[in-house]
Amino acid sequence: MTKKIIAIWAQDEAGLIGRDNRLPWHLPKEWQHFKETTMHQALVMGRVTFDGMNRRLLPGRETLILSRQPDQIDTTGVTILSSPEAVLDWFKQQDKNLYVVGGASIYQAFAPYYDQLVVTRVAGEFAGDTHFPPFDWSAYRPIAEQTFAADEQNSHAFTVTTYERIKED
Repeated sequence: MTKKIIAIWAQDEAGLIGRDNRLPWHLPKEWQHFKETTMHQALVMGRVTFDGMNRRLLPGRETLILSRQPDQIDTTGVTILSSPEAVLDWFKQQDKNLYVVGGASIYQAFAPYYDQLVVTRVAGEFAGDTHFPPFDWSAYRPIAEQTFAADEQNSHAFTVTTYERIKED
């Protein structure tokens, strides 16, 4: 397997990805998909996203925090890096996929490097304060898609689409 840099996120129909540093919906099936997709890999996120998770480490994944203020983070169990270049250097030295998990400025910083995208589109529009940044979709093509219906535990239907970067000949 060739390791990859992969953006993974969930958004509503208007591109909303967050409210008060958290997800604006509760979808256990989507969380299960995220867990299965990222297990035994590495995650990179910004400090604000990490704070929004109550600084909780996700089991079975290596956590990298990209921050210009490393002294504000308890370093137990995480790797703190101060620039996207430092993250890319770290990536070159190991054999895991690197999942970029937010927030918006972190997604934007790694946009030139994505090999794949895993996008969950939640049916509906929600209130919130953070949208996925502008993105050039022309360099990617969909390769897989799965739709999940709303049910007793998942208040909204959602579709997960995986895209890969179109290789230049």
